[in-house]
Amino acid sequence: MNLPNKLTIARVILVPIFVFLYLRGDTMAALVVFLAASFTDYLDGYLARKYDLITNFGKIMDPLADKVLVYSAFCCMVENGIVPSWMLIVILAREFTVAGMRTVAASEGIVIAAGTTGKIKTVLQMIAVPLLILNRPEWIAAAGSVFLWASVIMTVVSGAEYIYHNRNIFNS
Repeated sequence: MNLPNKLTIARVILVPIFVFLYLRGDTMAALVVFLAASFTDYLDGYLARKYDLITNFGKIMDPLADKVLVYSAFCCMVENGIVPSWMLIVILAREFTVAGMRTVAASEGIVIAAGTTGKIKTVLQMIAVPLLILNRPEWIAAAGSVFLWASVIMTVVSGAEYIYHNRNIFNS
């Protein structure tokens, strides 16, 4: 297994540590773990492109690891009232739809990598989460809300784009 794929696995392993710390109320430690995990996303992508280490495993697991990290954080934040549950439902509905389409494509030997709007959505989410973890002073809480809303909008846009560009999957 190459280094970018190991970094992807490390990101998934950091998720339960983040959740434990966040739910325990140790928000600063949770923030550090979330930021470290987020950095592995940047680093694995950079290394995979620079050294031509792009694999089908990475194409599938890298975005999945991002989702596990970010949506775990959003679930924790729904529990304590920082993220409205309807926003998480919209986000998860898009993800389940995309995952289903990817599964059908994979059954036909087709691997569909993440698109640009999906990557923008992920970046917005990864910015929103740390701001929402801090949630103070007021301007940080407001910035977190802005990034959360932007990520929900990009979730809908990227989902619609994904469905449109891969609509041939529905005929399989």
